[in-house]
Amino acid sequence: MTTNTSASIYVVSAPSGAGKTSLVSRVTSELANVCVAVSHTTRGCRPGEVDGENYHFVDREKFEAMIEAGEFLEHASVFENYYGTSQAEVERCLAAGMDVILEIDWQGAEQVRERMPGIVSIFILPPSREVLLERLKGRGTDSEEVIARRTREAVEEMRHHSHADYLLINDDFDQTLEQFKAILLAHRVRLGPQMDAHAELIGSLLG
Repeated sequence: MTTNTSASIYVVSAPSGAGKTSLVSRVTSELANVCVAVSHTTRGCRPGEVDGENYHFVDREKFEAMIEAGEFLEHASVFENYYGTSQAEVERCLAAGMDVILEIDWQGAEQVRERMPGIVSIFILPPSREVLLERLKGRGTDSEEVIARRTREAVEEMRHHSHADYLLINDDFDQTLEQFKAILLAHRVRLGPQMDAHAELIGSLLG
């Protein structure tokens, strides 16, 4: 994959109910030059979701055709539904000089990490098991069976937190948001990209 050396890919993982989507939404609205790679999925569109905004909703036949064509940077099957990140979507953001956030689970994160060792990974945890359950139940749209399944899924997801570069505990939303933004802002001024971006200035200073 061809990338812009000044832009970075951030893999953000979290169990359902940890607040990942809300945090990512605020980060992209408050920081310039950040975009979210919208994933493809075969699951149904939930009330309030918008195709192309929350997910690209496609049928199983279309998704499997994309797998066959090698169009995904990563993909996984979760509870009989496919989820995947289009490589073209990521390349579009990077070509525009924008940092790209991938909201994906631990399976997808492992795939991206293997293919692109330079990515930055962030894991978000809830402050307690009780809070996690309250958030899962608070949606008010799922049955007890679905909540139990999501809880099991959340625990499995959390087992992989140690693979990340950064760990955020989403207890105080505003504090966690500032920590999230700090990771992106600090990464932008690492030595390599700064030397590339300011080569002329550095040359004049040293000349």
